[in-house]
Amino acid sequence: MILEIAQMDIKPGCEPEFEAAVAKAREYFQRSNGFISFELHRSIEKPQRYRLVAKWATLESHTEIFRNSENFTAWRALVGPYFAAPPEVEHMQAVVTT
Repeated sequence: MILEIAQMDIKPGCEPEFEAAVAKAREYFQRSNGFISFELHRSIEKPQRYRLVAKWATLESHTEIFRNSENFTAWRALVGPYFAAPPEVEHMQAVVTT
């Protein structure tokens, strides 16, 4: 399993609409092969900054299957208008756990 961590800065004043769009777009992730789950987190110090933490079975589940699908296109159509800048995306794997 890998984590996709996407940092997204949202246009000022658009936070409620962005959160609603992410909730609506949940189905596009759920339809994707290899998708496990995601959470959306909002920064306390910088309320226009969010981090989407998604769990995928493999790196390819995200980078090849999801990114090259209609589900990704639909996701970006819903949330893209709220981005103040392009998201920064990293993929992580656990190296120490409890």
